[in-house]
Amino acid sequence: MKKRMSNIKILTAALLFGIALITACSDHKNKPAVAQVQSAAKYTCPMHSQILEDHPGNCPICGMTLVKKNGQASEGAGISLHTVLQPVNASVISTVEAILPEQKTLPATVSANGYLDFDTRTFNNIAARFSGRIEKLYIKYAFQEIHRGQRMFDIYSPELVTAQQDLIFVSRNSPQETGLVNSAKQKLLLLGMTGTQVAQVLKTGKAFYSLPVFSPYEGHVHDMPHSQMPGAADTKMPPDLSRNQPLAVKEGMYVEKGQTLFNVVDPHRLWAILKIQQADVNGVRLGQPVTIKIDDADMQMNGKIDFIEPVLQAGDRSLSVRVYLNNHQHGMKVGSLVKAEIQTGEAKGLWIPRSALTDLGRTKIVWLKKGGAFEARQVSAGLTNGSQIQITKGLSATDSLASHAEYLTDSESFIKTKGNE
Repeated sequence: MKKRMSNIKILTAALLFGIALITACSDHKNKPAVAQVQSAAKYTCPMHSQILEDHPGNCPICGMTLVKKNGQASEGAGISLHTVLQPVNASVISTVEAILPEQKTLPATVSANGYLDFDTRTFNNIAARFSGRIEKLYIKYAFQEIHRGQRMFDIYSPELVTAQQDLIFVSRNSPQETGLVNSAKQKLLLLGMTGTQVAQVLKTGKAFYSLPVFSPYEGHVHDMPHSQMPGAADTKMPPDLSRNQPLAVKEGMYVEKGQTLFNVVDPHRLWAILKIQQADVNGVRLGQPVTIKIDDADMQMNGKIDFIEPVLQAGDRSLSVRVYLNNHQHGMKVGSLVKAEIQTGEAKGLWIPRSALTDLGRTKIVWLKKGGAFEARQVSAGLTNGSQIQITKGLSATDSLASHAEYLTDSESFIKTKGNE
């Protein structure tokens, strides 16, 4: 009986040992399955949820680091679930290169756009000194080149013919009355006759019934609106000076005394009219050096600010400044668009590339690097020098920021900063 009980205990112990052994083997076989399940985790892009990969990497669309589908950060990326879930208009995960601001001194410049125009100081009006009828016109169209002493038109004037006959009469009948003779000569000279013409009248004893009129100036002829009605002449320039239209003055036309017939402009002296934005007005002074480049032409000129208009333009609230240019050798054309850089001195401060700044109008932001993400921060900008821009507020020399802010800007959302929620 005792022997039987002993056998039962041995069998029970063997059975328990077998069960324990089978259980241990079963657990050992299940461990690879767990590891296999864990390794089957999917990786997705925070910006493009349709991207699913079975291994870490970068998004094939935007290049961002993939994160695990279950919400855990990718191995070694240092990005938490809280960062990934931030709105893209305040925080962006990106691998854009980060840079540091530089504390340095750069030449301060103001950029301006403008155009070339005639120097109105060279405008010379040719007016009729007496009333009469134009018999012959030698200047046919606007912008025709004319030289000093060139014959412009022939005119018949009863007033001028009478003054010539008075001179002939006095010189023949009272040559000893030098005072009367000189007065008659002076009257003809004041009416526009040349000394040679007066001498010819005295020599031949014949009056000019069709008197030649010569140009006292040199340049290009500009048209003037003409009216045969008495009164002050309309000196307003025509609106379209881009084409060589026929002149308003015609042969056979009567003109009044004092009426402006032509305007002669020197094309070798021009103005560069530059538009200065209101924010840059305080830095502009007379005499500052200016570098001017003409659009679509390999031409550069140097000058200085010669005149600053005292009022802002009503439309765009800009300030106009003038730079006087010598056009004898350059061949510049009036109406050409120009870009200018005005040297306003030196500026010391914190400078970053212009590509690192996003301009939202009244608000300007940079993207600061915070761990594996970039956060938007509002800053204040100052002067601009080429590809560099000065930061006056909101940034320190130790801040790391994105080198290209445009890559982080969400076009569908307004960027939010702590100061602009």
